[in-house]
Amino acid sequence: MKTVKLFLVMIGVTLSSTLFYSCLDDDGKSLDSFWIDLATVVPISDTSFYLRLDDGTTLWPAAPVYLNYKPKENQRALVNFTILSDEKDGYDHWVKINRIDDILTKDIAENEGAKNDSIYGTDPIELSAIWAGDNYLNVYLKAYFGGVKKHFVNLIPSAEDNSSLVYELRHNAYDDPSPGYLRGDLVAFRLPEFEAVPDSLTPDSTTITVKVKTFDGDKIYNIKFATKQKVRNATYFEDVFHEGLE
Repeated sequence: MKTVKLFLVMIGVTLSSTLFYSCLDDDGKSLDSFWIDLATVVPISDTSFYLRLDDGTTLWPAAPVYLNYKPKENQRALVNFTILSDEKDGYDHWVKINRIDDILTKDIAENEGAKNDSIYGTDPIELSAIWAGDNYLNVYLKAYFGGVKKHFVNLIPSAEDNSSLVYELRHNAYDDPSPGYLRGDLVAFRLPEFEAVPDSLTPDSTTITVKVKTFDGDKIYNIKFATKQKVRNATYFEDVFHEGLE
């Protein structure tokens, strides 16, 4: 499994959506400065793309490092970038991409009723962060991985509530040997019902409810949703390793 230790990301409660390193020059930009954030990859062709952050900011990769990166529709990625210029040619910033790693990005799964437990599992997780942005529900979770096979994680409509805004976050470890190692990974779930929501929607307009089985018991999380979301829970993304979930 691939561990991405480069990405140590803190998301602040009152800070902007992106973590920033190094010092800015008088123009607010410096080539030895970089930002790290989750973004949606928006393909333009088979090889070109731009990035959209949770608050709607658009980034044009004028100087990508990862020239072999293949953009895909409805893909979220963890991106390390340096700002080269402000608004230009319709994009909020031109940037240099220092590193980009796709994260697991999924649609909402079907509720299979009595089969939910056998298909999607009932294994607990540690939920380190959960927030909504850019029509995605983003989750940073931790589980005990034994390294035998990938775990199955899904968001499904709640079996106990008919509302379209109530979900269950399910985890199937497939009997991965215990105790294993407590490791963290990122996953984003596309919320198609919010794709046509107007920008006038405020964080207090809509609440998404997510039910989760954690190591401390069943918990319910109420997440404020807005198309221009800037406030997140404070947490760290440490030793994020991809290929741990499917």
